[in-house]
Amino acid sequence: MSKSIILAGLAAAGLVATVLAGPARAEDTQSPWQLRLRALGVVPDTSGSTVNVQGVPALSSPNSGLSIDNSIVPELDVSYFFTRNIAAELVLGVTPHNITGTGQLAGLNVGKAWLLPPTLLAQYHFTDFGRFQPYVGLGVNYTVFFSQTPGYTPNNNGLAVTNLTVNNSFGAAAQIGFDYMIDSHWGFNMDVKKLLLRPTYNATVNNTIPVSGTANIDPWLIGVGITYRF
Repeated sequence: MSKSIILAGLAAAGLVATVLAGPARAEDTQSPWQLRLRALGVVPDTSGSTVNVQGVPALSSPNSGLSIDNSIVPELDVSYFFTRNIAAELVLGVTPHNITGTGQLAGLNVGKAWLLPPTLLAQYHFTDFGRFQPYVGLGVNYTVFFSQTPGYTPNNNGLAVTNLTVNNSFGAAAQIGFDYMIDSHWGFNMDVKKLLLRPTYNATVNNTIPVSGTANIDPWLIGVGITYRF
């Protein structure tokens, strides 16, 4: 499902970019394909996450919430330039995260999950600054959660999460960054993205108590790496 969504989104981005940009100029003879490899810091912002412990309002929001730890992972992206200024970028990577409770559920090991968040962005590149080439982007994200594992370990109140399901989710994405080109092929890249990622989840505590809510992950993605233009 996610593969077809990504391909459809890439085709749509290409059509929109081509219509907006018009025909390529004669001097745009460089290959339209570009790769970037980055070290990526993933910093979730879980403020606003909700917890609904069925039948136990004292343990539910606003008395309780969620916390998700940071992660550092490799990231690969593939860009296609329709013109010198307009491109589409597909960002690929996976990231693991641990989830814990806050407030009245502080110290509760909710569980862990891996995220596969392919993101498609339409970009505008500023090319009038020589080797320094900044860009901005807007796009969409579809995050798949896999290898989900409940915490199992009881907290001080004897509560243990025995089942956990985080649901796949769509979200918006925004981006700002720059390439500093060393030559016509190689460059240095810095990039910051913000994803609006707010999946719903379901869990079970002590095999009997249903829990549900929304995990406001909303991560900042801060990357440093290299660029290669074919």
